[in-house]
Amino acid sequence: MSLPKTFSGTPAPAATTTVPIGGLATARRSGSLRTFLGSCVGLALYDRRLQLAGLAHVVLPDSSGNGSPPGKYADTAVVALVGELSALAGSQTLRLTARLVGGATMFAFQSGPPVGELNVEALEKFLKQADIPIVARDCGGGHGRRMTLDIASGQITIESVGNAPKQL
Repeated sequence: MSLPKTFSGTPAPAATTTVPIGGLATARRSGSLRTFLGSCVGLALYDRRLQLAGLAHVVLPDSSGNGSPPGKYADTAVVALVGELSALAGSQTLRLTARLVGGATMFAFQSGPPVGELNVEALEKFLKQADIPIVARDCGGGHGRRMTLDIASGQITIESVGNAPKQL
């Protein structure tokens, strides 16, 4: 069994790895990756054939050159996840698809475009540049979500207060 690992490559002690704000994690074959989202966006990359998965908790659309931690920014999260998944795949070719979850407007008093929308737009742009198709999304609205990615199946379960869980 291959355990999920954090970005630093440290094996996770449990079958479920919780990805913190601005963090990312990758896994192979079994277990799950989970994160909690508001205006942030969960970026899931998955290769069904190899059962490889990555999840980033994207906080902001652009690193402005800062880039650390790489999961925090849309412009660095895509590159970092692809790099980690490529390392797990070894010499095998990746066939990644993407799913986006989150990007809610959590505060009515915000001025300008909501950061959640900006995060989604930035991820769409960087995924397009990387030729990774977005196959599903659950974005926007005014509520937070818990996102859980099952490694073996690639299925995402989305839970939010007052709503029945849904599959993506």
